[in-house]
Amino acid sequence: MQLHTKGYLCGLGAVIIWTGFIVVSRMGGISALFANDIIAIRYATCAVLLLPLWWFKYRVNLLDPKILLISTIGGIGYASCAFRGFSLAPASHAAVLLPGLMPLFITLLSTLLLKEKPSLLKWFGIIIITIGALTLLTQGTGADSDVGAGQAWLIAATICWSLFSVLVKRWNISPWEAVISVAIISSIIYLPTYALFLSSNIAETPWQDIAIQVVYQGFLATIVQLVLYVRAMHIIGASSMGTLMALVPMLAGIAAVFLLDEPFGAPLAIGILLVSAGSIATQRTNNKQTIPSVPPAPSRS
Repeated sequence: MQLHTKGYLCGLGAVIIWTGFIVVSRMGGISALFANDIIAIRYATCAVLLLPLWWFKYRVNLLDPKILLISTIGGIGYASCAFRGFSLAPASHAAVLLPGLMPLFITLLSTLLLKEKPSLLKWFGIIIITIGALTLLTQGTGADSDVGAGQAWLIAATICWSLFSVLVKRWNISPWEAVISVAIISSIIYLPTYALFLSSNIAETPWQDIAIQVVYQGFLATIVQLVLYVRAMHIIGASSMGTLMALVPMLAGIAAVFLLDEPFGAPLAIGILLVSAGSIATQRTNNKQTIPSVPPAPSRS
């Protein structure tokens, strides 16, 4: 098999896992598990798996203020917002608002913090994404206030992850260092808080529901996707990988409709199409290594 083909296969694998992350997270959100439980499962599993890697290979200084800051934003901040959003809003909405809005906020934050100058084509893509998101948001402003609240939490999660991504680039922190430090630091901070002060329903949840979250949140969506994503980035480049990741909103939205029996209306269809098209436009501006519009599903956490 040619190296280029392997690169695209790795990229497609990352796309599939990220798509599944949205569906599985919504499954957890509508299960007996509380958002607090899913966050704890995610951190505990990932930290246990990555602790040996930190001990033997990537001895990141966990007390470094920069590491502590990115861990707070990209770990606890992101997960707390995202999983509360998943408990209130449909997965099809998360498909648009999580991966779909990341190019928008990453571009804005990169302009402010990294002094980058996006091209006109990238700004055009950002405008398309914004229109698509606003179209979808009309579904959350009606009688169902929970959906609107869920959308707000998902947007907050997107802002957290976008800021995390920009800071990681600004401080030149490697992907493995970021994932390992976020997982371990988040576990150290969150798990005692969860055990002592936060509500839990994990004891009343069927083991099958817990197992799905353990495997997907703690292993596939953090470790496996990271390996596939970084491998693909090295082989096919940031632009091609970003274009593949632009498929996530569409694939996740379709998967949510068929697997979770979520309603599919015109605002959702238009939102998915516009956000996907805008994401592709933001990634086709050049072939330089840029911040990925849709980073590996956080353990990112």
